[in-house]
This record gives sequence, structure tokens and C-alpha cells, in this order.
Amino acid sequence: MNSATGAEREPQAGDRLDTACINTIRFLAADSVQKALSGHPGMPMGAAAMACVLWRRFLRHNPGDPGWPDRDRFVLSAGHGSMLLYALLHLTGYDLPMEELKSFRQWGSRTPGHPESGLTPGVETTTGPLGQGFANAVGMALAERILADTFNRPGHAVVNHRTFAILSDGDLMEGISHEAASLAGHLALGKLLCLWDDNEITIDGSTALSVSDDVEARFRAYGWHVAGVDDGNDTAALEAAMAKAMEQTARPSLIRVRTIIGYGAPVKAGSESAHGAPLGEDEIRAAKRNLGWPEEQRFLVPDEVRGAMDAASTGNALQRQWSLAFERYRAAYPEEAAKLASWLRGELPGNWLDLLPRFDAGPALATRAASGKVVGALVEGVGNLVGGSADLTGSNKTRGASQVDFQKETPGGRYLRFGVREHAMAAVCNGMALHGGIRPYCGTFLVFSDYLRPALRLSALMHQPVVYVFTHDSIGVGEDGPTHQPIEHLMALRAIPNLVLIRPCDANETVYAWRAALTRRGGPTALVLTRQKVPTLCTAEQARGLLRGAYVVSGAGEAADIILIATGSEVHLVVEAAEVLREEDDARVRVVSMPSWELFAAQPASYQDRVLPRRITRRVVVEAGTTLGWERYAGSAGAIIGLDRFGASAPGSVLFAELGFSAERIVEAARRVLARGQD
Repeated sequence: MNSATGAEREPQAGDRLDTACINTIRFLAADSVQKALSGHPGMPMGAAAMACVLWRRFLRHNPGDPGWPDRDRFVLSAGHGSMLLYALLHLTGYDLPMEELKSFRQWGSRTPGHPESGLTPGVETTTGPLGQGFANAVGMALAERILADTFNRPGHAVVNHRTFAILSDGDLMEGISHEAASLAGHLALGKLLCLWDDNEITIDGSTALSVSDDVEARFRAYGWHVAGVDDGNDTAALEAAMAKAMEQTARPSLIRVRTIIGYGAPVKAGSESAHGAPLGEDEIRAAKRNLGWPEEQRFLVPDEVRGAMDAASTGNALQRQWSLAFERYRAAYPEEAAKLASWLRGELPGNWLDLLPRFDAGPALATRAASGKVVGALVEGVGNLVGGSADLTGSNKTRGASQVDFQKETPGGRYLRFGVREHAMAAVCNGMALHGGIRPYCGTFLVFSDYLRPALRLSALMHQPVVYVFTHDSIGVGEDGPTHQPIEHLMALRAIPNLVLIRPCDANETVYAWRAALTRRGGPTALVLTRQKVPTLCTAEQARGLLRGAYVVSGAGEAADIILIATGSEVHLVVEAAEVLREEDDARVRVVSMPSWELFAAQPASYQDRVLPRRITRRVVVEAGTTLGWERYAGSAGAIIGLDRFGASAPGSVLFAELGFSAERIVEAARRVLARGQD
């Protein structure tokens, strides 16, 4: 018979009990997908054996405490096979009862279509967009390496765990996988072990339709240990390959596991029809018959399987051993133990605000340069502030003078050379944040936020406090031309839920932008910074208004005829325009700096109305980006000065003048608005 049906080949080691555990996983997945009439049964059925071997033989975790700091991390990068993970979590003893498996993909359940961090106990990261979980796993392994080098002492390995991931063919097609694998190999992340579920099937059909890569050769070239298991049901071979990979300490490991998607199903196994739709009742019954499973029973978990898979007692024992070891560590190294505990809680040092610089009003300074000074000051006292740039360190100003590069020879370094890998950079930062103990940040040009947007979106979805340093924020980039001049990017980023975007107008606002970013625990922050110098308009005290998203720069104490609103480098232009209107038109003008829509929207309505009184409908908004969206603040009686075309190659000052960003243009627009009359 065809081995895809399962009638000819079954697991080789552990025999009956292994077979029972693996088939339980398979059919919990198939039954859940069938009940939901939605989902991906094929991957869990094909990959059940490798997952079972990993979770039963190697994974160190505690279902009773999913947040145990020294647990191994498991990432299902092939997130479409989510029922594989849910079955494992249920069987090993996590707080995921059978009712949740029966509610797969339903409203209010803890078993969504793709795994979601923070929703389901034991799910380490949100996966589904292919390649993201792989890069997250690289970040988790990187965080473990940094923390281990920082805190471990001879005889006291209080940070000592591994990161495991299951990857799909699709994961390894995505460009981010190339970026992440290359970086992991370069950094020699020896505690990272990835299992490649090589079932040679995608939604369209055979992988041969679209790829002919030698993936194993590719990973060897990246500096990985690579091994293969030709029969994904051979548990003895799987165990041996994993054990050998775990002996690797100087390089990450990839194990290719040849599997059959939908294993056991007589018609659909080995084909794309098993990938993304329920098998159907008849096909499930036939698959159960092929694999010697009771045909008519749904959601069956034999008692022997529940006993064999339950990891609660073992996990509790592992964590107790670690807790005792940590207490010995605390006794020997009390300061280090206290610092590690603080980092893991996500706390900042008590004096960190004292580290922040202050700038005198007046002198001009690019906000990227001001940000660089903030980073330089913070890395001295915030030891777990770890970040880097996608090959733009000098441009992004992301490296403090005291920071040492993280390289395989210097694993205690706090600065990461991500190379030209924006997408992996952001996803690796997500992994570090998810791991805990690290406050990650990363930098690139604003225009290249497009290259990392999928990972940034997941930062927001997972509520991870990654700081994104986006410099070269407008046509002020100048001579590099329209390819490097962001136009739509500010509004595109503002459209992402749970992302706070801050575009400071000067050096002191930049200080408070960093303060807002580092005190934010529930999501990412994008700092949008200038290449060109801008005047320092605000005193340090006045710039504190940034923390509320918008504030009155001038004209607060009077009834205004018109409000001028701007962000970033355009604020000094509206300040100049306001002076002209006051002197030449005798107009009462209020100037508002609005660095962050999101922070402003979070303020009480009373504060919002104090800054932007609803009765004052004559307004002019100025931002060197698309006008789309600014209607909410300009109103029907106002005007918007923005840019709804691409830029050009010329000095930044010339572009601002030619494209209408000048005090004169703002004055003209304000006069037209004033002439319309007050509603």
C-alpha cells in the first residue's frame, strides 16, 4: 500500500505508546478542524511525530508556569498548523481544556486559527505570516545568549535554555528566512534548533512548481549544522538527529524531516487538498482506520497517552531545581540576581530619567542627532537596552559610544549589526522582546519601514515594546531623491492599531519621545526623526507636552482666530508663519505641535479640547507627507499643506521651498482660511 496512508509505516521507537501519542495529536487536529469546518489538518498530521519526539524527549518547560524564565522556547513558525500546537499544549498539561480544542477558530476561544501570543497559555509568539516565527526564534536565541553571558557565573548557569522551532516549506521560501538564517549563522547561535517539515506541498501544489533550491546547502553556507531524517515517522532517527544537533554549541542547527502532509488519509495525503481545508468525515474515518484508531470516536485521548504526554510533574520539578539554583546564585551574587529579576520584570533602573540629556532652546540640531545623544546616555545606565541598525548606524545614530558590538566572539555586546536585513531585524527584535529581559530597538530610514512592516505589525498585534528608530523622515532627505523620500509612510504607520508614532519637532521633544517609548509596555513605538537640522524651539519643560501627544507651543492664553498645527520639522515653519500673521494681520494665532496622534487620542476629551477647542474651526495643518487623514484635525473649514506626489533629487532646503513647505505658503493658506469666516 502507499506509505502515505500509514498502513505500511509507523513510528519505529517507542512502538505502541509512541504510536498512540502521535495518532492522538493527529486526530485531535483533524477532529478540531472538521468540527470548525475550517483550518489546516495536513501539517499537524504529517509533523506529529517530530513534534511528539521533541516535546516528550527534549523540551524543558512547565505547563504549570508558562512564564518560567529558564524554560525552553518552542515556536511553531508554520502557524497554519496551529492545531498541532494546541494538541501538544492540551496533552502536556497547559490550561487549555478539551472544550477549547472543540472551539477551534470560534469567537472567544483560546484556540484561534493561528497561534496568538498572550491569548493561549504556552504560545510563545504569534505566527502565521510565514517566516516571522523563524526570525522570532532567532531573536529568542539571541536574547538567551546575551542574558547568559551577562549573568551566568562559574557553577551558576541561571540562564541556560534552548529555542526550538518547526518550519514549513513556505517559511523557507519567504525572504525573511534567508535574512534570519544568515544572521543566526553569522552570530553562531548554538542553542537554536529548527525542524524543517519538508512535506513538499504548498497551497498551489508541489513545491517543485516554484522552487528548486538546495535548502540544506544554503543553510550549510550560512554556517548551520544541517542533518536530515528521510522518514518523518521514524522516531528513533528523529531522536538521534535532535540529540546530535543539541551537541552543537557553536552553530545553529537545521534538521530536514521528510514528511507526508495529511499522513494516513487515503485520498488526500501527500497532496495540496490536505493543506488548508477539513478532510471531510469520510476521509477522517478512513484515516483512522488506516492508522488503527477508533473510527467513530472524536477528540479521543486514551488514558495511557494522557499519562505519557503530561509534563506537569516533570515541569514543576525542573522549575523547582532552577529556583533552588537561582537562590544559590542570589546568595553568591545578590546584585546580579536582583538585576536579572528586574530585567525579566521589564523594569527600568530607578535613576534612568536622570540620564536623559537636556538641550538649550535655540541651536539647530537634527532630531536623529538628538536621538543619538539620548541613546548614548541611556546605554550607560539601562544595561538591557539592546539594539542596532540595518547597515545605517552612522545615519540612524543608533550606537552609543560605549556600546560593544554583539558578535560570536563578544556575546556580551549590546549593539547589533543587522546588516541590510530590515525585515529580519524587526522580527528578531520581536523575538528578543518576547523572550523577556531585553529592551530592543532597531533603526533604518523611514522609507524602508515598508521592508519591515509585517514584523512591525506583529509587534503591535503582540503588544511588544520594540522601539523603531526611523530617520530621514521626509523630502528633507534631499539629494537621494524620491526613492528615499517617504511620502505615504507616516499615515501608513498611523493606520496600524496599537502602534504609537512620534515625530518630534526638535531636540527636547526627541528626549521626551524616547521617554514615552521606554515607559510604554503594551506595544511598539516608532520614532520618526529628521536628517536635516531643525531649531530647538522648546525648552525641556515645554517639550514635556509631547507625552500628551499634542500641546500648545504659543497662543495658549488667548482666544485664537486660527490654529496652526504641525509635526516634526514643519513646526518651526508654522512658528515663523504665526509671527507674520500676528504682526501683519493682527491675528490671534495658536500654534500646536502634534508629534503623536496616538498619544493625543489617549488623552481625556477635556485636554484635547483645551489644545484644539472645537469652537475654533479655522485651522491649517502642515506635514511633509500625504494629506490623507489630516481632515480629522483640519476640519471642513481648514486647510492642509502636505505632499500628495513623490519628491525629487535636490538639496532638502530647495525641495521644501519648491514643494510649498515655507512660512510664506503657510501664511497664504492661513489668510485664505481666515477670509472664509468663522463658523
